[in-house]
Amino acid sequence: MEGQETIQILSQDLIRILRIPRKDPPKKSTSMLAAEFERVTSKPQFLTMAESKALKQACAKEREKQRKAAEERMHEWKEIEASCEKNRAPTDLELEAQERAQQLVEQAGIFKMEQEQEIKQFNKRILNAQCQAIRDVQIQEKKQIKAELAEEEKHLEIEMKVQLDKALQRANKIDELRKEQRIRGKQQICKQIQERLENKLIEDHQKEQERLRMEENQKRMKQEDFKAREKERMRQQHLQEEVKRINAEIMQNREKKLEQEKLADMKILEYQRKTQERQAELEAEQVRIKKEKELEIARLRARQEKAQDYKAQQDELRARRHQESIERQWRMKQKELAAKKVREDAMLREARLDQVRTKELCLAMENNREKAVLERLQKAEEEAVTKEKEQEERQHQKMLHHSKALRQQMKEQELSTITRRIKNLEDANRLMEQELQRRLRLKEFKEKKLLELKATGIAGKYWSYLEHKAQEELPPLK
Repeated sequence: MEGQETIQILSQDLIRILRIPRKDPPKKSTSMLAAEFERVTSKPQFLTMAESKALKQACAKEREKQRKAAEERMHEWKEIEASCEKNRAPTDLELEAQERAQQLVEQAGIFKMEQEQEIKQFNKRILNAQCQAIRDVQIQEKKQIKAELAEEEKHLEIEMKVQLDKALQRANKIDELRKEQRIRGKQQICKQIQERLENKLIEDHQKEQERLRMEENQKRMKQEDFKAREKERMRQQHLQEEVKRINAEIMQNREKKLEQEKLADMKILEYQRKTQERQAELEAEQVRIKKEKELEIARLRARQEKAQDYKAQQDELRARRHQESIERQWRMKQKELAAKKVREDAMLREARLDQVRTKELCLAMENNREKAVLERLQKAEEEAVTKEKEQEERQHQKMLHHSKALRQQMKEQELSTITRRIKNLEDANRLMEQELQRRLRLKEFKEKKLLELKATGIAGKYWSYLEHKAQEELPPLK
């Protein structure tokens, strides 16, 4: 094929060599190989699905092998470049090696760009456009390629839909993880509240145990006091029995005096009886006077309500004077009775003086003992109150510390949430920037391929179509 321009197309499924038509075919003859002529004139051969799949796998393995070889060469040239940097003046060979390394790097970058899905799709469109010029003659092959392209487009749409579904699933998974994080945070707070309640129950139980111990101590002290009182009572009883025995011995020598005392007691009892009778008569007299006074007052009020004239006022004045006279008489009688009662009480007090003195002595001893017991109980109660106040103060300080720690923890969680949101925003911005740079590189690479394709002399309608598709395949970032 001397003088015939060709172009090699690397696509996802196969490698093709296309002949570029001459501008003026009638003027010059066309020469082609026998195999090529046979391929053109023969019926188009259609690959089966298995053959197409095997061909794709072979091409993919070949591309992967070429990519690995390019990466290895690039790594070797990077090492050579790093070692060459130490030398002061690179030789021509090193300069040539650096140039080749740079070319390899550029080829690797081009190869990497060729692996992008958009470039692959764009290469397919370029291949379709170039094949369209040949398929104007080969109608049957054109139909098959259209069917394949339609199937590939459908496959790509399905793949894009799958990728979109995967992205939605990832977003839902992230939302679920965030929701689980919030739930775990709430559960942690609830757990802390439950722990505080349990601690409070334990402290209440300890307080209850302390109170029971105090009650037991008080009961024990009361029992000890009761035993002491019982012992004192037994001692007093023993003393009383001893006194009774001594008195019994003395009583034998004081029979006459006892008789006189009995007579005196009888007189005192008689005097008390008469005094009680006089007291009853005096109380009856007071009740009678009070009733008369109430009746008189009622009559005066009745007259006062019925009569409003001067006579009623005079009657009221006389009634008031009469009432005052009755009250003066009643007060005089009360004073006389009170004085008489004072004299009688003095006589009774004198008669009971000896008994009172003995009783006061016993009561004083009992009071001193009870006072000592009360002082001990009061001291124990004050100590218990002081201890309880100290316990409450410690509990209060503990609650304040726990509340402060909880507020600090909530603040740290809030700061952590804000930091995490800022980090997510930064990651999103970084990903958007990376995506933008990738799209710019894809756009430049597509423009370069379009210029190369235009330089091959392809028809203008195909070049415009490819340019339009290249713009459609790069939608703006949202």
